[in-house]
Amino acid sequence: MEVNPAKQEHLLALKVMRLTKPTLFTNIPVTCEEKDLPGDLFNQLMRDDPSTVNGAEILMLGEMLTLPQNFGNIFLGETFSSYISVHNDSNQVVKDILVKADLQTSSQRLNLSASNAAVAELKPDCCIDDVIHHEVKEIGTHILVCAVSYTTQGGEKMYFRKFFKFQVLKPLDVKTKFYNAESDLSSVTDEVFLEAQIQNITTSPMFMEKVSLEPSIMYNVAELNSVNQAGECVTTFGSRAYLQPMDTRQYLYCLKPKKEFAEKAGIIKGVTVIGKLDIVWKTNLGERGRLQTSQLQRMAPGYGDVRLSLEAIPDTVNLEEPFHITCKITNCSERTMDLVLEMCNTSSIHWCGISGRQLGKLHPSSSLCLALTLLSSVQGLQSVSGLRLTDTFLKRTYEYDDIAQVCVVSSAIKVES
Repeated sequence: MEVNPAKQEHLLALKVMRLTKPTLFTNIPVTCEEKDLPGDLFNQLMRDDPSTVNGAEILMLGEMLTLPQNFGNIFLGETFSSYISVHNDSNQVVKDILVKADLQTSSQRLNLSASNAAVAELKPDCCIDDVIHHEVKEIGTHILVCAVSYTTQGGEKMYFRKFFKFQVLKPLDVKTKFYNAESDLSSVTDEVFLEAQIQNITTSPMFMEKVSLEPSIMYNVAELNSVNQAGECVTTFGSRAYLQPMDTRQYLYCLKPKKEFAEKAGIIKGVTVIGKLDIVWKTNLGERGRLQTSQLQRMAPGYGDVRLSLEAIPDTVNLEEPFHITCKITNCSERTMDLVLEMCNTSSIHWCGISGRQLGKLHPSSSLCLALTLLSSVQGLQSVSGLRLTDTFLKRTYEYDDIAQVCVVSSAIKVES
C-alpha cells in the first residue's frame, strides 16, 4: 500500500514496483448441456479461447501466464525484490540526484540501495533505475522508504519521499520434541532423538526442497527420514515432496554426543545446544524461501548424586522361584561416597540376601556392579522395587522404586523362548 506525502510539484517522478514471478492464468468455465437453449455455443467459445488447455477446457486449467495485479503476500524467509525508477518529467536538466531505499521493520532500519553515490545529472525523459533485494527475516509490518533528493537548474535543493507498507506473514509452523535414549554410562553413546513437526500454514502447496538439522559442535547427527528399498534410498514421504496447505510432516533425527564433549560418566549435563533446523522450500513457479530456526536447546536428564541402572534382568520368571538381576551403581557427584545397601521387601517381590551390607567407597564417576537375587510370590506383571542406598559420609539415603518390571508365571507353565 502506498502512502503519499503532502502534494508538491517536483521535476522527478518516483515509481516503485515489486518484482515477483507470474502465475498461471485460471479460466472460469461457463457451460451447459446440449439440450439447453445455448446448445454447444458456450463449449465452442471455450474451445476457441487461447487461454484454455485443449481437451481440458472445463477444468479451470490455463497454459498462459498472467502478471501480478496486486502486491501479493510475502512470507518470512522469502526474498523481497523491488524495482525503483526515478524519471525526469520536466524539460530541464536535474543535477545531483540521490536515491535512497530503506526498509523499516519493528526492530531495525536497513539500507537497501545498491549505490549511495549521487548521479551528476539527469536529462529530460531519462531515468535512474535500481533493483533491490532483501531476504525477509522478521514477521510483521515492513515499510519501504524511498527518498529522492536533487538540485534544480536554479540551484534549489529539492527532496521528497514515498512510503510503501506491506506485511510479512509466517509460512510454516515448526514444533520440536526431544526424546532421550539412555545407554550404558561407561560409553559415550547416549542418544537424543529430535522430532520436528513442520506445518504449511499458507494457502498454496509447497515443494519441500530440504529439511536438515545443523548440529552444534557437541553432536553428530543422523537423519532418519529415508528407507532402503531394493538397494535404493527412498524418503519416508514417498516420491512426492509437496506439502499441501495446513498439512503437517514429521522429520526425525538422531544425535550422538561427541566423545570429547561428553562427561566421563557418559552424559552431557545441564542445558545444551542441539543445533538448528534449516528448511528450504519453493512455491508457485519456483519462488524460493528459506528458514533457519533459532538454536534448539535440550535439558539433559538428571540422575542426582547416584544413578542405579539395570544391566541384566529376565523378561519372564517362575512363581516362587529365585531369579537373578545385575544392577550398576554410578557415582554422578563430585565427591567420594561410602555406600550401604538395604533391601526392602514388597507384597509381591522378596529380596534374597543380607540387607544393610557395606558396598565400600565409590569415587566420583566410578561404577560398581551388583548381582542380586529375588523371588516373586504373586503372578502377573510385577514391579521390582525396594532398594535403598545410604551414603554414610552425609547420612543421606537414596530410594529406588519401580526399577523394572518382570512377568511372573506359574512354574507349571512352560515358557518358550
